[in-house]
Amino acid sequence: MKQQINNAIYTRKLFLGLALILTIVTSCTEKKPAETSNKLNLKFSHKVDNNNLIFNEMIYTNAAGNNYEVTEVMYFISDLKLHHSDGRTIQPAQWDDIHYIDTNIPSTFDWIVGKDIPTGLYDSLTFTFGFSQARNQSFMFVNPPEVNMAWPEVLGGGFHYLMLNGWWKDLQDVRRPFNFHLGIGQIYANNSGQISDITGFVHNNFTVRPAGEKLRIEENKENVINLVMHIESWFDTPLIYDHNIWGGAIMQNQEAMHMAAINGRDIFSIE
Repeated sequence: MKQQINNAIYTRKLFLGLALILTIVTSCTEKKPAETSNKLNLKFSHKVDNNNLIFNEMIYTNAAGNNYEVTEVMYFISDLKLHHSDGRTIQPAQWDDIHYIDTNIPSTFDWIVGKDIPTGLYDSLTFTFGFSQARNQSFMFVNPPEVNMAWPEVLGGGFHYLMLNGWWKDLQDVRRPFNFHLGIGQIYANNSGQISDITGFVHNNFTVRPAGEKLRIEENKENVINLVMHIESWFDTPLIYDHNIWGGAIMQNQEAMHMAAINGRDIFSIE
């Protein structure tokens, strides 16, 4: 009798062992669900009057009547958000959400901003031009080319939001350089313009919501959005910017930088 019981126990253990092995083998051979990869690639380009920007040729005229040319454009955008039609706000880049664009470095024209982005229709996207006050920290970039965008510590620190460099012809038809630079502005006692008289700082960053059609993110695809910067908008809309009034450098002129921040809100469109 005892032998029969032992045989039964052995048979039961053997059966359970075989069942366990079968379960493990089955689970190892089952196909796992394919991971989705709904990537988003923002492609940047630069135009004047809807034509591709041509560098180093004085062929443009702004609303103030200034003849001008552009030599280079460098800028940062950050805090990218996608606004889904169902009301959700998606931040695809998460913590890696600062991107530098430089017309001297074509590789910066593409920004892969994440994967596994929820599919569907998006009403719009928004981003910060430059950096928010909290994000704009000195020395957060230590290597070129980004480190070359450092904003002087005595003028507020952090980094330039924008360097738009070029030339214009003044009222005497003399070719003069302009450095249309945007970053932290300063408040001066008695408008002296002297560094020793700085009493406060102004953060000139702003939110951009590019004009254009609704966006669709499709599954298992690199979804491409073309973002165009319209250079003329810096000088024309909604305020008319005159190089003859503001001169060649505006880093210490908060009134001029304030105009730039207002005009910058409509500089991008989605194509």
